[in-house]
Amino acid sequence: MPEHIFFYIGISFIFLHEMDAIRCREWRIFPGLSLLNEQLGFIIFIWAHLPLFCWIFWELTRGPYPDTFMRGFDIFLMVHLLLHLLYLRHKNNEFKDWISWSIIIGAGLFGLMDLIF
Repeated sequence: MPEHIFFYIGISFIFLHEMDAIRCREWRIFPGLSLLNEQLGFIIFIWAHLPLFCWIFWELTRGPYPDTFMRGFDIFLMVHLLLHLLYLRHKNNEFKDWISWSIIIGAGLFGLMDLIF
């Protein structure tokens, strides 16, 4: 089995989630962005992902401690799942279908599996 296969599956799930987050308008439940009008929240949400994704790729390919980054990101994937559970009843939460929850749970589960195995 390739090294860190569970990490790469988990990060793939979180990238899928970010695509789904646009469909579900996640900026409407995100602290801070939820205070903005719909269009501005959308724009900031979209463009904030560019430096975020660049940072992730940098840490994995050029960062000094990619294994440490992976462990931290695994923990983030699990915390992310917990945050979605906490915001489940938010009035603007549109992550309600099995597709969204399969992706969210998949990310957290594979983060946990990477830490364990």
